[in-house]
Amino acid sequence: MKITEDNFLTKRNHLRYLEELRILAKKNRNNPTEAEYIMWRYLRKSKYKFTRQKPINRFILVFYCSEINLAIEIDGDSHNKKKSYDLLRDRYLESVNIKTLRFKNNEVLNNFDEVLKRLLPFLRGDVTK
Repeated sequence: MKITEDNFLTKRNHLRYLEELRILAKKNRNNPTEAEYIMWRYLRKSKYKFTRQKPINRFILVFYCSEINLAIEIDGDSHNKKKSYDLLRDRYLESVNIKTLRFKNNEVLNNFDEVLKRLLPFLRGDVTK
């Protein structure tokens, strides 16, 4: 099925995604990067339920929380060449009221305190859209 603005929600009001992304998302969940593993160890202790490798539309979000409409992306070096793709993706997510926080791999690996300074306001509900 082609996803259009008219059908981006399922009958249960969940965001649609391309079915073929399920296999890739599962593969990604089974092979996290070191930075994703560190972030997951933190997020799974949060009061919010985060999902890893969540397909939405034609994208896979590294971490997603539907309760607060927050996507967390951890960008490796390959994202340096995909800035326009990331911008398109962030604009789509914004259009369906999902806020995206982006962190670089090395930020998570080497400066997690700074990552938390940006993340915690969202987890405490201090940030509004």
